[in-house]
Amino acid sequence: MIIGTAGHIDHGKSSLVRALTGTDPDRLKEEKARGITIELGFAYWPQPDGRVIGFVDVPGHERFVPTMLAGAHGIDVVLLVVAADDGVMPQTREHLAIVRLLGRERAVVALTKVDLVDPARVAAVTEEITALLAPTAMAQAPVIPVSVVTGEGMITLAETLAGQTDAIHATAKRFRLAVDRSFSIAGAGTVVTGTILSGQVAVGDRVVISPSGREARVRGLHRQNQAAVQGVAGDRCALNLAGVGRDEVTRGEMVLDPLLHAPTQRLDVRMTLLADERKPLGTWTPIRLHHAAAEVLGRAVPLGPPIQPGASGLVQLVLERPVAAAAGDLIVLRDISDSRTIGGGAILDLRAPERHRRAPARLALLEALDGPVAPALLRRLGACSPYVIDLVGLARDRAMFDLAPLLDAGNLRLIEPGLAMDTTRWAELCRDVGAVLDAFHQSSPDLQGVAFPTLRSNISPLLPVPVLRRVLGAMDDVIVQGAWVRRAGHVARLAPADEAIWQALAPGLGAAVRFRPPRVRDFATTMGMDEKRLRAVLKAIARRGEVEEVAQDHFFLRATVAEMALIAAELGEAGAEFSAAQFRDRLGEGELNAGRKVAIQVLEFFDRHGITLRRGDARRVDRRRLALFVPDRIVA
Repeated sequence: MIIGTAGHIDHGKSSLVRALTGTDPDRLKEEKARGITIELGFAYWPQPDGRVIGFVDVPGHERFVPTMLAGAHGIDVVLLVVAADDGVMPQTREHLAIVRLLGRERAVVALTKVDLVDPARVAAVTEEITALLAPTAMAQAPVIPVSVVTGEGMITLAETLAGQTDAIHATAKRFRLAVDRSFSIAGAGTVVTGTILSGQVAVGDRVVISPSGREARVRGLHRQNQAAVQGVAGDRCALNLAGVGRDEVTRGEMVLDPLLHAPTQRLDVRMTLLADERKPLGTWTPIRLHHAAAEVLGRAVPLGPPIQPGASGLVQLVLERPVAAAAGDLIVLRDISDSRTIGGGAILDLRAPERHRRAPARLALLEALDGPVAPALLRRLGACSPYVIDLVGLARDRAMFDLAPLLDAGNLRLIEPGLAMDTTRWAELCRDVGAVLDAFHQSSPDLQGVAFPTLRSNISPLLPVPVLRRVLGAMDDVIVQGAWVRRAGHVARLAPADEAIWQALAPGLGAAVRFRPPRVRDFATTMGMDEKRLRAVLKAIARRGEVEEVAQDHFFLRATVAEMALIAAELGEAGAEFSAAQFRDRLGEGELNAGRKVAIQVLEFFDRHGITLRRGDARRVDRRRLALFVPDRIVA
């Protein structure tokens, strides 16, 4: 359990921690000289039952609220400190607002310095504190008058704090630790400290520092200030990391399970604007985001009308640099000058879109995402566009493990590893796709299949192109062949005489001459047939999807076009540019070489389909378009 102090400057927070634990949390020379807390302080309080309670002592000065926020995210119980001589002060109210925004509901109030005032003042300040907490979840928090000078109330305070039940933490999730300090120890190397937000970590584990992406190994570990081999969610831990330098890890970064490394600069959140704000939150409002120990500048864009003081709403945050967050994390927003707290809320989605952020389908998806990952949430997502759930992404963005156990209760069907769809909608989609294909094959038996865009526009719901391709690929009786879709059992049939012509033609397009096949007129001459008849047959075969007319009257087998597309992809590996001559040289050697003219015709064909992008005499490959001719080579 971690207890965190909160309250106005000079109300005795550090003195209380020192009196309870015997450890002075003010460790800096400047803190001792000035008598105020500037940085986060830490102390540990062993209990008779073997537990070790950790304390996070935060600064009370308004200038150090960002530092206070860095420590407040990891606490379980708030020790709200109010001096009897001052009473409730500005930072008392702001610290209370912050811990409320961070969802902290358990509190103990220490009414300090009672040795300096009379009983009437103690009663008055107690009443003031009660009124302050009345509208909050901390309304029943005990208020304990104490004095570190005389010892009054200290035993009661110690017993009350020690009697707090341990918090329930997300130990079944993947590991995340929010870094609030980084330093080096002679002979050990880099050490980072922070609170484990979820999961567990052990000596020897491989981890990633996010958002920087640096990899490290846990060489050693201290848990609640004691050497250990493992730390779990809720613990304050010090990790000795191998593979990174002290200056390569800073406050605000996360040490996490490598599978969770997916930083983002756009967050969709549900936030509440504090009631004492003077004006609504409008579009592109400058903000300062505080998430765990991170502090990042950005802009806020309400996804509806401006959010009024005291109200809540959906907001997109556009940040100046990436953060390592998880959906469900709580955040605090302050004004751009960092002089006041304006609101806070919960992260709903880490993959917020730049465009169409206010589209009805997008807003419906955010409403569906609002809540813990459970069968009910999966059912809501299954009813929202794009109607297909990325289980891998959903689990990663929530620091979770496998979601497969929730599929049955969520009424979901796994259509491929990591991709699920509502079972009812899946059945409807299969029925609709089958109806479109059957009708088309009946009316056009000589054609290979339905054009992909035509099929997409004739089924409901209108799925995104990548999603529909993956869904169709999971249907047993449907074949996606480049830009065509057909029933698995459908074969485009020509008239018997035309089919015989194609069987005679086909060998002349393959094997050694596949990169320089004869043209229609050449076939007509060698076969002694009418050129127009041959051209009509080849065009019918092209509609069937077995050949491509790369240039006028120059037909290539579709398998050969796929082979040439992969050759272009190899030449354009990692974004490299290549010339027509380089491409020509790869298309056979000696008499079998296609020649410059044919190579250029092929590249111009690829240009028209977007597979290659021409700039002067050079070309590069758009690997995402390879799926037009090589379905199993969809490259992001």
